[in-house]
Amino acid sequence: MVSVTDTPNNETPTTETQQPSGTAMRAQTAAKKLGIYLPATPEEFQANAVTHAQLRDLQENPPEWLAELRRNGPHPRPEVARKLGITITALKKNDMDKPLTTAEIKDLLEQMPEWLEAARESMAKQRVEAAEAEAKKDDGPGRAAAKAARNAEN
Repeated sequence: MVSVTDTPNNETPTTETQQPSGTAMRAQTAAKKLGIYLPATPEEFQANAVTHAQLRDLQENPPEWLAELRRNGPHPRPEVARKLGITITALKKNDMDKPLTTAEIKDLLEQMPEWLEAARESMAKQRVEAAEAEAKKDDGPGRAAAKAARNAEN
């Protein structure tokens, strides 16, 4: 709920607690756009709405807490999947559907369990197929992407 104080002379009202509006978003949405795990953010971030200007400022000039979260985690599912080179579905199928730290992700990549290796291979095949399909549709840049994907696979 937004608390608005009375303002004289038609000045812009001030809010005691900021809520999402046409120009602001919930903290959950901002965290998703920043690629961070919301429960690991400071309480102040979680409790307030974030304007688009504030989001841009966080992206361009991240405070220490944001830089630390991006560096060490815990990371949300989409970021974990991206860092592992697999899909979110593959995470879920293998009971890894949880936030992981950068160290945990590195350990998984070093250990390379069978499920992770299979998921990475599957994702690589999907990328090649997508690039080849794009190349068939378009004789332009898609063709180069398909060739690069095939070369990376070999």
